[in-house]
Amino acid sequence: MNYEQAIEKLAKAGQEHVMKYYDELTKEQKELLLAQIDATDFSVLSYLKHGRESAVNGKITPLASMQLPEIQEKEGEFRAAGLDAIRKGKVGAVMLAGGMGTRLGSDDPKGMYDIGLTKEVYIFQRQIENLMDVVNEAGAYIPLYVMTSDKNHEITARFLKEHDYFGYKSDYVTFFKQDMAPACDREGKVYMEEPWKISTSPNGNGGWYSSMYKWGIAQKAREDGVEWLNVFAVDNVLQRIADPCFVGAVITNGRECGAKVVRKCAPDEKIGVICLEDGRPFIVEYYELTDELMYEKDANGDPAYYFGVIFNYLFNINGLERIRERRLPFHVVEKKIPYMDEKGAKVKPEEPNGYKFEQLALDMIHELDSCLSFEVERNKEFAPIKNKTGIDSVESARKLCGENGIEL
Repeated sequence: MNYEQAIEKLAKAGQEHVMKYYDELTKEQKELLLAQIDATDFSVLSYLKHGRESAVNGKITPLASMQLPEIQEKEGEFRAAGLDAIRKGKVGAVMLAGGMGTRLGSDDPKGMYDIGLTKEVYIFQRQIENLMDVVNEAGAYIPLYVMTSDKNHEITARFLKEHDYFGYKSDYVTFFKQDMAPACDREGKVYMEEPWKISTSPNGNGGWYSSMYKWGIAQKAREDGVEWLNVFAVDNVLQRIADPCFVGAVITNGRECGAKVVRKCAPDEKIGVICLEDGRPFIVEYYELTDELMYEKDANGDPAYYFGVIFNYLFNINGLERIRERRLPFHVVEKKIPYMDEKGAKVKPEEPNGYKFEQLALDMIHELDSCLSFEVERNKEFAPIKNKTGIDSVESARKLCGENGIEL
């Protein structure tokens, strides 16, 4: 993109201030800025007008979950089907590892955080050890696709290489970067991080497949015969990845996707709830769950919206390809965004000062025709690390690891 084209694109988006310092930049900085303008999708800013409305627009009804007694009864059948798919190379795993450990007091990627007590045990290490359990059971490696971000790509790739991928065969590990979206102030003007750099942030957990496709990795996976992708969050250190029982249950039940769920510990627990919206699979975020839904009972007298998602989903690639051609909506999230002020000084706000734009996996699920809600034992598969102490913390994860015989 040349200077004139950049000016034209910015004018259409109402973002001419991006070029304020252009004449003062070095040749290299000018090239960087022009390249970023070329790559930036300013149309996401239009969501500022309507994207902060509730994501719940239709009629919410319960989605029956496959519960532990039924799973245990059919475990042999499900496991056999899942192992067969894994051995035939039909299952891949996608680790979402674009986040940083800021809330844990670390400047490194979250996956590099050490939760060990008597030795080094990294979050990345725990995930790969969990995946190795399935590799050893199946006698076959599973392609592992690691999604990073602009902020942590190099250090993540270097860290895993330096640690020899914690015993995982490097031939089966592929990295790709998540797409970024511009961050703006309350008037919809994008912030500048540097005179030559627009402030951006990762485009949310729903952008993983489009990012895979942009990097050519989704196409390569399909060519290699991968039919199912198990996508999971890096921060749950008890996450069971490419779980043969889960994979087999989704396949044998003929669903386009599956979601691992746990029983909520309280009606108002801060966890997304799986349900139906206008008859289609849907996830209601905890902050959008009304009191009426929160305390509603089913025919058996149990809570109707009892199962919360743990961000462990299995998607059929054909389904993902179908919805890739439709653009998922962006959700507007209020955040604290560091920026460069009009005098060129760096500002690190203490309160939210603008908006980031994110696509969410819940919208991917809603676009598909069917989803298997698959219950897992909470204390065996759900130990997210969101905070340093308290609920969903390093402390609580260490305790749960100990209960599961994991040496830290």
